[in-house]
Amino acid sequence: MTSSRTLHLAAELAPGAGDAPSTLAAARTAAPAVAGTAARTVGLARLAEAAALDFLTHDDSFTRPGLDALAVLARVAPETRSIGLVPTVTTTHTEPFHVQAAVATLDWVSRGRAGWRIAVSPTGAEARLFGRRSAPPTAELWQEAGEVAEVSRKLWDSWEDDAEIRDVVTGRFVDRRKLHHVNFQGATFSVTGPSIVPRPPQGNPVTVVDATRPAARDTAAHHADVALIRASSAEEAAALRAELRQGARAHGRDPGQLRVLLSATVDLDAYEGGPGALAELIAGWHGGGAVDGFHLVPAVPERDLERFTAGTVSRLRDRGLFRKAYEGATLRDHLGLARPVSQYAAEARVTTGARA
Repeated sequence: MTSSRTLHLAAELAPGAGDAPSTLAAARTAAPAVAGTAARTVGLARLAEAAALDFLTHDDSFTRPGLDALAVLARVAPETRSIGLVPTVTTTHTEPFHVQAAVATLDWVSRGRAGWRIAVSPTGAEARLFGRRSAPPTAELWQEAGEVAEVSRKLWDSWEDDAEIRDVVTGRFVDRRKLHHVNFQGATFSVTGPSIVPRPPQGNPVTVVDATRPAARDTAAHHADVALIRASSAEEAAALRAELRQGARAHGRDPGQLRVLLSATVDLDAYEGGPGALAELIAGWHGGGAVDGFHLVPAVPERDLERFTAGTVSRLRDRGLFRKAYEGATLRDHLGLARPVSQYAAEARVTTGARA
């Protein structure tokens, strides 16, 4: 590549992403579209993988018709080899312990290619599906989502990497000394731990947060590996990227470990200039430092994803701006993100060293 900064590209798989029915009646009307979802999604995923995209997202919500995004991408995982898989996971009304276990399982099934896009559920209609509580203000939901992200990392770390011993002779599966209670107390939930799933291949699966809404930005700055934004100009995008990176630094994070991608809906049947114009836009915004990459939401996935990979991506490759093949095995590898050390293993080493 001729650019000193790696360009990251991702795409959405769900049809009509962001346009989920607002009523249960609408969801029931759309239910027949579920047929063939798995085969369709596998086909699209293979198309994106052939273009070496970093990852795919799959939108979801409690009112969206269709199969659960986590389940769909778990089905896609064994049918693909390299591309990252990032389902939307709603943290409102769900149990954090179960959420993190499901994401960790996807990381195991995909051999280190999983992420999760955190979402909240702000409507009364969604709250009534569960009947536990009314929907809190959006700002509180994003604070809770941040706590779910925090406890998920703790639970993923609660098994040290070498906790599994699988000793057939003695019948010991795990070294209990290398399992840790997280003892987390949040505003709306508490978790003791440890997890029931061994530490994921990536250590921590990649956390993605849509930071388009201001209420979500602090959560993204504090917890996200990838933040998605929307902007109408490169200047606006650059300002949002700078805000998120500054927020990451304020939370004691390395801002260089936060990737900011512009999320844009594209219609390559009506888009002026088509795939070539989109390639110019991507090259210009990325080259100017406005964003670290693009997350494309195809208006019609079957049509627009094919045109994007065949037209736009090929042009970016011709200019030396995007990879021709995957250079690593995990989603963290694709994004240039370090694999985190288990916080509990690190604490244990410090304690042992102090005693020595």
